[in-house]
Amino acid sequence: MSYPQVVVHFNKLLHNANTIVGWCKSHNVQVALVGKCVCADPVILKQLWQCGFAMYADSREQNLESTDLRPRMLLRVAMPSNAERVVACSEFSLQSQLETLVALEQACQKLNKTHKVVLMIDLGDLREGLLYTNWQQILQTATFVANSKHLQLEGVGTNLTCYGSIVPTETNLGVLVEIAQKLRSALGLEIPIISGGNSSSLGLMLQGKMPKEVNLLRVGEAVLLGTDTATGAKFHDLVDDAFVLQGQLVEVQSKPSMPIGTRSVNAFGEVVQYQDKGQMLRGIVAVGRQDVQLDGLTPLDQNIQVVGGSSDHLILDLTRATGYKVGDVVEFKLSYGALLSAFTSKYVDKKYNF
Repeated sequence: MSYPQVVVHFNKLLHNANTIVGWCKSHNVQVALVGKCVCADPVILKQLWQCGFAMYADSREQNLESTDLRPRMLLRVAMPSNAERVVACSEFSLQSQLETLVALEQACQKLNKTHKVVLMIDLGDLREGLLYTNWQQILQTATFVANSKHLQLEGVGTNLTCYGSIVPTETNLGVLVEIAQKLRSALGLEIPIISGGNSSSLGLMLQGKMPKEVNLLRVGEAVLLGTDTATGAKFHDLVDDAFVLQGQLVEVQSKPSMPIGTRSVNAFGEVVQYQDKGQMLRGIVAVGRQDVQLDGLTPLDQNIQVVGGSSDHLILDLTRATGYKVGDVVEFKLSYGALLSAFTSKYVDKKYNF
C-alpha cells in the first residue's frame, strides 16, 4: 500500500449528496454538481451522478472534456483565447465580459454550435460579474447575447463568499431576482435560470429565506465535506469525513520543541514563530506541501497536534498520544483547500471504499 493516500468513503459521500439534492428538491431548486475539488475524478463523479444532479459544473476545461456527464457548465469566466474550447467542452458557461461573449459567438459560428450563457452579476463580493448597480452595462451585455445568432441567454447568476466573504441574504439575492425580471421585461425572453450561488446559499434556503425565484445552486464543498461555507461550520445533517488522508510515520523521537541556534527564514521564505513547550515526542509523517495544504489537515486522533511542515515532511506533536511508532498510519480530515491540493497532486494516491 502506498502513502500518502486519500481514502474516499462512498457511504458518507453519497449520504451528503442525497441529503443536499433532497433539500433542494423540496425548495424547487436544481443542483449543479461541482467536481473541481476532486479534479473531476471519474470514479467519484459516476457515484455522485446517481443522486439526481441537474448538471455537472467545473472551472477547468480539461475536467469538462474528460467527463461524459451532460449537460456541462463552465464555472470560471472564459478566456477569449479559449473560446472555441469552451464551446466544444460545455453546454453552459458563466460569463461577464462583452469581449469574451463576442469571441464565444465567433467560436459558435465556426463550430456550428449554440451555447447557453448565464450572465454573472456581482452583488458585492467583488469577484466576477457585472456590478449590480450598473444597469446599463448589464442591459447592454444581455442585449448582445439576446441578439446573437448562436448564443442563448439562459440565465443570470452570482457568486458569493468566495472572495469578499459576502454571505447570501434575502436582500442581495432579491436584487439578483429583480435584475432577472427586468431583463425578461426588457428583452422579451424567458431567461429560465436564476443561479443563486454555491454551497453558501444552502443555509439561507433551509431557513426559508432564499427568494423562491432562485432555482439553481452550484454545489461542491457541501457535498464533499459537509460544510456550510457561509459560516465555515459543518451542516448538522451532513458528515465531514467522507475523505480521509492517510500518511505513514517515518520518524518518532523525543526532541525539544524550540529550534536550536540562530534562526532565519524557512525553506519557503517565511519567518515562523515557535512556542517553547519543553521536551516533545515529535513524529514525522511522509507528506508535505508538495502533496497537500498542510494547514488544512486535522488529525482524527484528537491527542495529536500538527506542529508544522516542509515540502516533504509533516511534523506532529505526539506527546499526548499513546503507542505511535514508525510505520504506523495517521489519519486526517481535510479542509477544502487540503482536499483540492491532495487531488491535484500526482504524489497522493486515491483509495475508494464502496
